[in-house]
Order: sequence, then structure tokens, then C-alpha cells
Amino acid sequence: MIVLYILLAIVILLFMVLVHEFGHYIVGKILKFKINEFSIGFGFPIFSKTNKKTGEKFSLRIFPLGGYCAFDGEDDDGTSGKTSSFNAQAPWKRILVFLAGVTANFIVAIIFSWILLSTIGYDVPQVVRDVTYEENVFKSGDVITYVDGQKIDFAFGGNYVNMVNAKKRAAQKYYTDVVGIDKIESLNSFQSFVITIRRDGKGEEMEVKIYPVVEQDSENKDFINVYTGLESDKDEPPVTQAYVFNAWEGFCRSFEMAFGFAWVVLKSLWQLITFQIPITEMGGTVTTISTIATYASQSMSYLLIFIPLIAANLAVFNALPFPALDGSHVLFTAFEWIWGKPINRKVENIIHTVGICILFAFVIIVDILHFVL
Repeated sequence: MIVLYILLAIVILLFMVLVHEFGHYIVGKILKFKINEFSIGFGFPIFSKTNKKTGEKFSLRIFPLGGYCAFDGEDDDGTSGKTSSFNAQAPWKRILVFLAGVTANFIVAIIFSWILLSTIGYDVPQVVRDVTYEENVFKSGDVITYVDGQKIDFAFGGNYVNMVNAKKRAAQKYYTDVVGIDKIESLNSFQSFVITIRRDGKGEEMEVKIYPVVEQDSENKDFINVYTGLESDKDEPPVTQAYVFNAWEGFCRSFEMAFGFAWVVLKSLWQLITFQIPITEMGGTVTTISTIATYASQSMSYLLIFIPLIAANLAVFNALPFPALDGSHVLFTAFEWIWGKPINRKVENIIHTVGICILFAFVIIVDILHFVL
């Protein structure tokens, strides 16, 4: 059965590559560029067909690590006299073509973020059953928006579960190290925190002050348990679940979410470069396929999270100014536009060739390290 989920993961990756390359293709067609081949994957062609009218070749190749849209004259210096030559076109046209793939991925990230938010929700929690806690009452339908003034937002704010757990750990540490377990009943307002909720679908918000309930563990007397009042017993249904936005709310927030996914990717890359996270936490194509297949086998709803995340990941990755990626092509073309002449095409091609070799090697290495270490 897992084989089917692996095939599904491969199809999703191929779809993302198709979207990216189709962005290049459609803008190239609009701007009257001559296209020689549109390929998904690299290596030996599994399927290939040529359009007799336009001469364009469409291919599906054996390694789904990427793809390309081959424009006529990409490797020449633009002085061959061929008006169809890619490098003979105006720099602004070429920049639009290079940016089209990234833009297409962002559009997909926005669309599927909208679908995610409007079907199963994501990061914003909603109370699903009434809870009476001390003097506070949480009603079914209350939407939790802030914890102690920090916005609940997976990218630009904080994660609800992580924020509440941090408050619980602080209370636990306070009563264990400061007050002492023997004085566990002396609740201190210093350990309280505020949960901001939106009630009855209205725009106005109200604040609920939480005093953590602290009790000694029945088995381990040197350990204490902390409860917030928004937690379920083992036999009870969950008190909160992801808030499902209506169509308009979901559409408005889908832009923020798509760029939020992109920000998370950028932040992870920065943490990798600055050695804040180990390289073993990164993964290449095989890791991505394995992760998608594993989660999809648990619940197909996970795909609604992975699709916009992968789309944003591809957009950010290809926008980087690294040789062979779209971002570097934009830089080279912008340099040509500003200075009136390009960098030697042979030198540029060598730089991009070295760049793609490094990228392939990196993807293979991180996959190996991810599974071995």
C-alpha cells in the first residue's frame, strides 16, 4: 500500500515542477519566444512528442528532480542574427520569463492555502465545546487569536500549542524551583497569562485570564502537572480544533499563509547556513517523497498542508541568486540591462553548469545524511 503513497508523492512533485516550468512556458509564448522543448524531469526520456506545427518537443524524463523549458538560442551570445534567439530578446522580457516559474509556484501556494484554510483550517484554534474554567467560560465557537499578546500565526507569530506549553513549563518551573512543591496550592498571579478570543463571529475581541491549575503528580511526588483549562481528559473529545475560515476569509488570509510558508523556508535556510540547525534536518527529493508518503498514509488531509508548503519551497529555492537557479539568471540579465552588455556567455554557462552540479550533489548528500544519521 505504501507504494501507492510513494507514487502519489512523486505525482505531486511532478505537478509542482510542471507548474513551475509552465510558468516559463506560458510567459515565453505570450512574449513570442521560440521554445524548443518543454521537459519534466532529467535524463532519459520516458515519453516524448513533437508538435509538428510549432516544432516544440514535450518530454517526460526518468529523474523527477526538476525540469526545463528550453528556449531557442539560450546558449548563444545573442549576436547570431536570429531574431528568435532567447538572448537576442530585450532583457526585461527575459527577466519576466525567468520570474514566471517562481510566480506560478506562489500562485499555486496561494490557491492551495485557500483550500486548506477553507476546508480543514490550519494554525488558528477554535473552541469546540463549552468549558467552564475557574471564573472564566469558554464557549463553543470561540476563536483563539492571541496568547499573552502574541498573535497565533505559524510563520509571523507563534504556534498556539507551543505558546501554551511554554506557559505551562514556566509555571512548572516556578512551583518546582521557586515556590517549592510543598507550597503547590499558593497560586501566584505572576504565573497567569491572557488568552484573547473572538466570540460569536464578531470582529471585537475579549481577553480571558488563565491561572494554571497546578497539582502534584500522583505517582511521582517530586513532579507537578500543569493544566490550562483548555485541555481534554483522555476520554473527552478535544476542546479545540483548527478554525475553518469561510471562503472570503480563507481567500484573504491565503496570501499571508503562502508568504508565511515562504518565510519559514527562508528562515530554515538561514538557520542552516548559520549552523543553528544540523544539515541532517534538511532533505532532498527522496526525503520529500518519503515524508509526503508517510503522512499521506496516515491521513490524506496532510496533502493539503504539503502542497502549498512545497509550492512555496520551490518558489523560494528558485528565487535564490545561486548559479543555475532563476534568481541568478535574473541577476545576470539585470547586469546586462544596466551595463548595456552581457557577461561573456561562455563564462556564464560554465558558472550555471557548475551551479547545477553543486545543487544535484547537495540534494543527494542531504538525502543520504538524512537517512543514515
